[in-house]
Amino acid sequence: MPQRRILLQIGNFYHIYNRGNNHQAIFFERENYIYFLRLIKHHLIRNGVDIVAYCLMPNHYHLLVYLRDETLSKAMQSLSVSYTKAINQRFNRVGVLFQGRFQSIHVNEDDYLLHLSRYIHLNPVKAGLVDQPGEWEFSSYLEYAGLRQGTLPNTEFIKAQIEGELAYRQFVADCQLPNSIGFKRLLLDE
Repeated sequence: MPQRRILLQIGNFYHIYNRGNNHQAIFFERENYIYFLRLIKHHLIRNGVDIVAYCLMPNHYHLLVYLRDETLSKAMQSLSVSYTKAINQRFNRVGVLFQGRFQSIHVNEDDYLLHLSRYIHLNPVKAGLVDQPGEWEFSSYLEYAGLRQGTLPNTEFIKAQIEGELAYRQFVADCQLPNSIGFKRLLLDE
């Protein structure tokens, strides 16, 4: 396989994402989303990856991660293979599910980290799946907004920049999607 363009280094943040092959669905029913979240705990968190923010969409996913170990590539490969095998078995299908390897963007500025979390949490709204980010079950927005006591995301990195759940809700609500900082840059990569 070709060398990854972005070197994944310990002590750094990355926006990790991938989508279904040919833009097709990767999640077909509620249980698929839940299973994928369990796999994140098993394959990523246990292997030195902090999940800062996430959003699972019908045909793609976004993970904002912080690396405490250098095993992300192997952990992501293991997660993808496990999920694909389970989906193929569940739906009596064969072949690839994802459009190649996961993609990564190095997040090297605190301001960008904060805006990226908002972008990730607004994905279901942007896609027209819900009217408000709190309506989407498969996102870490609910933890940041104080609407769920989840254990998957490590919210400390973002909370160090914005004080309180109400402030984060307001920060997300204030976003004008097409004009937000980094929005156009992120769209180019999807």
